[in-house]
Amino acid sequence: MNSCQKKNKITVSNMDKYYEGSKILSDINIHIDEGELVTIVGPSGSGKSTIFNIITGLTKEDSGSIFVNGEISYMYQKDLLLPYKTILDNVSLPLILKGQKKREARDIVKPYFKIFGLENYEKNYPSDLSGGMRQRVNFLRTFICSSDIILLDEPFGALDSITKSSIQEWFIDIKKSLNSTICMITHDIDEAIKLSDRIYVISSRPANIKKEFNLSSFDKNNVEEVSNLKKKIINYFI
Repeated sequence: MNSCQKKNKITVSNMDKYYEGSKILSDINIHIDEGELVTIVGPSGSGKSTIFNIITGLTKEDSGSIFVNGEISYMYQKDLLLPYKTILDNVSLPLILKGQKKREARDIVKPYFKIFGLENYEKNYPSDLSGGMRQRVNFLRTFICSSDIILLDEPFGALDSITKSSIQEWFIDIKKSLNSTICMITHDIDEAIKLSDRIYVISSRPANIKKEFNLSSFDKNNVEEVSNLKKKIINYFI
């Protein structure tokens, strides 16, 4: 399927946001098509999470327009797993909250445990799992909430470097099995390059879109190309 055939899933047009009289987002324009993994990368505190909050309707934009074509699930950096529930029941929770009976919800989510590399962990509790495994559970629960459009807020930011590298490789593999549209925010440029189909770079506050990079023909295994792209992105942070 070429890009002209893909459905538009999210469009943010000419969006501004103020907080206590100060402008924090300025003329934000973003589009995300079906099946893409698009990353918004920028300095810490630049307003990336505010963009997500506006897309989900948790916060209202002051001007501009937001178009969302589908159901959104939102995964925060902290996994927020309930410590007193098994992994199976943590993952089943979104369906139960939507009115599904517990037994039916469990039956629906069980097949996904193998796909997400969590087979045989169904009866464990969050405290039994490593940080990386907890993030797999977190992502699966987000996927169960809605597999259509998934927003990831610094999903691997709390992990150590070795665990982060491993979970990123897992994420690349699992993305190939899904038909989800994913938008991620991060301040980790290496992560953005490694995982994304496209990257939007935003500046410090008041944040605006400085540059869009399309990585469809980019060689992510070419160290020199990656290094040059990283330098370009850093220059747009200012």
